[in-house]
Amino acid sequence: MNINVIRATETWQQAGAYYVRIQGMARQHDITLRREFDEHDTPDTKYIVLTDDEFSVATCRLYQIDEETAMIGRVVVLPEYRGKGLGKRVMAEAEKWLLEMEYIKAVVESRDVAVGFYERIGYETADDKILHGVTFDCIRMEKSLIEDN
Repeated sequence: MNINVIRATETWQQAGAYYVRIQGMARQHDITLRREFDEHDTPDTKYIVLTDDEFSVATCRLYQIDEETAMIGRVVVLPEYRGKGLGKRVMAEAEKWLLEMEYIKAVVESRDVAVGFYERIGYETADDKILHGVTFDCIRMEKSLIEDN
């Protein structure tokens, strides 16, 4: 694998994020495009895209919740690339970018089956309430992006 990181802010780069989301989630779980792409997908939305020899293979999107907190969502790795550490890498790149933008906390709404993954990379359950979505049940998790001194 020849993995490269793109901080997707231009339309052509965002298309790579959309491709991974359509192939890796929407088609796999019968999610309509209307449900997959929501009010947080705009020309100003920031995405991390991992490529393998210029082919998009993993992504996530970032958006502001408040002055100190940002959401990392729509974390997707193409099925044939899963189990190779790319989920962890895309999250690390997202957290790094958020820190550079001066956010101090990241939030994810994890599918119930992915909670263990997020716990392994430092996220903690924010509350016990399960978020019942149209497609998945999710659990809100949070992580401080700054080191305690």
